[in-house]
Amino acid sequence: MSLLSVSHVTKRFGGLVAINDASLVVEAGSITGLIGPNGAGKTTLFAVVSGFEAPTEGTIRFEERDITAVPTHVRARDGIARTFQIVQPFAGLSVADNIAVGAHLRHAGRADALAVAHDVARRVGLDRDLHKPAASLTVAGRKRLELARALATGPKLLLLDEVLAGLNPSEIRDIVPVIRAIRDDGVTILMIEHVMQAVMNLCERVYVLAQGRIIAEGEPRQVCEDQAVIEAYLGKGAAARLSSRAAGGAHV
Repeated sequence: MSLLSVSHVTKRFGGLVAINDASLVVEAGSITGLIGPNGAGKTTLFAVVSGFEAPTEGTIRFEERDITAVPTHVRARDGIARTFQIVQPFAGLSVADNIAVGAHLRHAGRADALAVAHDVARRVGLDRDLHKPAASLTVAGRKRLELARALATGPKLLLLDEVLAGLNPSEIRDIVPVIRAIRDDGVTILMIEHVMQAVMNLCERVYVLAQGRIIAEGEPRQVCEDQAVIEAYLGKGAAARLSSRAAGGAHV
C-alpha cells in the first residue's frame, strides 16, 4: 500500500522551475531513495512534501488523503517528519533537551518528553551523550541528533535529507544499520542521498531527479546502470567515454 503519493508536482520560483511534473510513490514499510545531481530539486521536493513550500501544480497524498493544502504542523501531527541538510541543533541545550523538542509534538509534559528522548537516543546511539551540550557533538553526533529529533515526533514517514553527508566511511557504516532498524520498527523512509553504497544497501526502490524531472525509477542497481542517469551525473561526453571504455572500444 502506498503511504505517500506525489502526483505531477511542479514548483516554480518566479521564472525558475525547481520541480517539473514530478511523480513518485513511497510504499508503506519501505526505504525509498531520491537521488540526483546537485541542484536537481530534491530538497525542494522534500519541502513540498513536508509542507514548507506549496506546489505550483500537482497533488500530495498521504495515507490516501489529499494533503496538498494541509499546513506543515498538521502534517507533522499526521506523521510526516523531516531532517535538514544543514544541521542546526539548539546549541545551548543538552542532547536530551534537543530531542525532547521533537517529542513535545505529542507529549506536553516534560517528564514524558524526556522519557521519549531517552528512548530515541538509545535507538540512534546517543544514549551516552544525553547530558552533553549539543554544541559539543561531532559532525556524526549532530547528524544522529538531527535524526533523533525528527524520530521523536513519532512519524509514520521520515524524510531524510542527506543524513550521511559529511561522514567518513566508518561513520557511514555505523549509521546505516540505525536507519534500517528505524524502518524495521515501522517507520517508512524516503531519503535523499549521494552516498551510493548506502543507497544500494538500504533502498528497495530509487527515483532519480535531474533538472526538476524524474528521469528514472526502479531498483538501485538497475537505475545506476541507466544511461540517462549516468549522463545526468557525468554529462553526455563523460558518459560516452565511460560507455566506450566499458565496451573496450576507445581511449580518452
